[in-house]
Amino acid sequence: MDEKIKRKKIRPQVRNRFVLLGDLILIIVSALGSFALRLEMNADFFRYYFQGALWLVGIALVVKPLVYYLFGLYRRIWIYASVNELKLIAAAVTVASGLVSFAMIGLFMLQVIGPGLPRTVLAIDWILSLIFVGGLRFLIRMLGENQNGTPITANAGRMKRVVVVGAGDAGALVVREMQRSNMLNLSPIGFLDDDPAKQKHQIYGVPVIGSLDNLAQVLDTHPVDEVIIAIPTAPGRVVRLVSDVCRLKGIPFRTMPGIYELIGGKVSVNRLREVDITDLLRREPASIDNKLIGSTLSGKRVLVTGAGGSIGRELCRQIARWDPAELTLLGHGENSIFETFLELKEGYPSLALHPVIADVRDSSRLATIFKDHHPQVVFHAAAHKHVPLMEVNVEEAITNNVVGTRNVVQAAVTHSVERLVMISTDKAVRPANVMGATKRLAEMIVLDAAQHTGCAFTVVRFGNVLGSRGSVVPLFKQQIARGGPVTVTHPDMERYFMTIPEAVNLVLQAAAMGQGSEVFLLNMGQQVKILDLAEDLIRLSGLEPGRDIEIVFTGVRAGEKLSEELWEDHSSFLPTDHPEIFRSQEDEQVDGQQLEVAINALQHLAEQGEREAIISMLDEIIPSAAVHSTLPPDITSII
Repeated sequence: MDEKIKRKKIRPQVRNRFVLLGDLILIIVSALGSFALRLEMNADFFRYYFQGALWLVGIALVVKPLVYYLFGLYRRIWIYASVNELKLIAAAVTVASGLVSFAMIGLFMLQVIGPGLPRTVLAIDWILSLIFVGGLRFLIRMLGENQNGTPITANAGRMKRVVVVGAGDAGALVVREMQRSNMLNLSPIGFLDDDPAKQKHQIYGVPVIGSLDNLAQVLDTHPVDEVIIAIPTAPGRVVRLVSDVCRLKGIPFRTMPGIYELIGGKVSVNRLREVDITDLLRREPASIDNKLIGSTLSGKRVLVTGAGGSIGRELCRQIARWDPAELTLLGHGENSIFETFLELKEGYPSLALHPVIADVRDSSRLATIFKDHHPQVVFHAAAHKHVPLMEVNVEEAITNNVVGTRNVVQAAVTHSVERLVMISTDKAVRPANVMGATKRLAEMIVLDAAQHTGCAFTVVRFGNVLGSRGSVVPLFKQQIARGGPVTVTHPDMERYFMTIPEAVNLVLQAAAMGQGSEVFLLNMGQQVKILDLAEDLIRLSGLEPGRDIEIVFTGVRAGEKLSEELWEDHSSFLPTDHPEIFRSQEDEQVDGQQLEVAINALQHLAEQGEREAIISMLDEIIPSAAVHSTLPPDITSII
């Protein structure tokens, strides 16, 4: 038992009643000291003003502790004091000294106080009080940090020695948390940062020991147990460099989430996690026009369809932080909507949330929902998205993606929705599959409504998002967990990829810019080979592709292209005010009457199960579509 006690870290517990006692003593010292300093320690002068000094002591002892209490100075744990506490101390001392000065001057004018009262004594008392009150509390913090930073040596031997990549604000905060709490069991030994101005400097006593290029050398020459990447804005190449070096050296590594994942949250050691494929594909974050997004969402009634899906849920997360008046979560799956509702309720307890279970194919139900909640802004993310699965469920793709979108748009028009944003896909460009063709038709429905009503109805088109439900990354992870093989359709298959938080953030930017009838295209960067993606995931699992996990090529699936496109070959695009968002220059002209006839015909064919007729009609009514040229779905597997 004694040995266990010795191993525990000594932590001072300074109760606030002792802080109050210290304040009372220092109040007396401050009052008397202000007279002593003003009178230059002259005993004769001090005796002359002694009655005034006693009055100052008495009034200060009554007023100041009461004001300090009202400001909460006796309800804080001062070993965790920060700049905010310093501001609080300054405000409390200033108010208290102001009240004391008012009382002293009033009593002097009423001739209650003796023969004289030097006015400068009151100013000196304020300065001394500020020094004493602040000094006492930050002395407690210094003692606490000193004790926290000097654990018993028996504990020190088990601390993990950490190199922190990034000596910016995030890195400094992470190191500070490590130093404050031994429970983290982490001891920072140095920073790595490419900023020349930071080299050979110290942050919280931890030296910057080199640049990122020195990582391998540092791991060879220093006793390092773990590497932490603390740069939320780090692009994927930086994360990849660190992970490659650490993997070769056999050193564990973790990372701070990217900047888009931290939106609405804060930098903290608790946010550290294993490096994921999303980190390797990070791009440098673009600028965010907070004012523009805020004007679009703040105080508005917002409805999100497909709110339980990967994109829909992230939309709800990011919309919630803009303080909308209400947020309606509409989805068909009760479990996913319930999970989204619980998450948002915990993070935003004061936000008015409305979880609604409904199918966008039910027009009468949608009409009731729009009538009850009267949304001002609608994000339409509900859709079937799995390409091979829709090849064998053509009817469902029509009724959900096409008819469902028409129902949402009609409800929005009927109930005077100010702004509607439809989430589309790169597969809508020269569609070679049923899913892409139905999304292109959905785009046409939104654009037709915008052209006929003048409402701010827009389309935002982007490629694959990493980690969404049913996408390739979760599938690869499952295959790796089972020991392989990992199945890749074709060695040259490539796709645009973007993280879900980044895609949604850009959707909100585009939504705020939309005036109506626009097709916005997100800058997806360079396409990524699916084979490279699989190999990266295998290596992140601590294994080697081809040796520990086999990769098998299964052949191109029904409806798949080897690469995707964001616009037609003959199309051009224009830049917008945001560097990562473009706008299609050719406004697609849609004949609303013909479109309505075509949708009704497709709906009828879907109800009759006429799969071949649906595919033929999609090729006829959609520009540059080639759905019929797709291999029959029974030739290739869905997975």
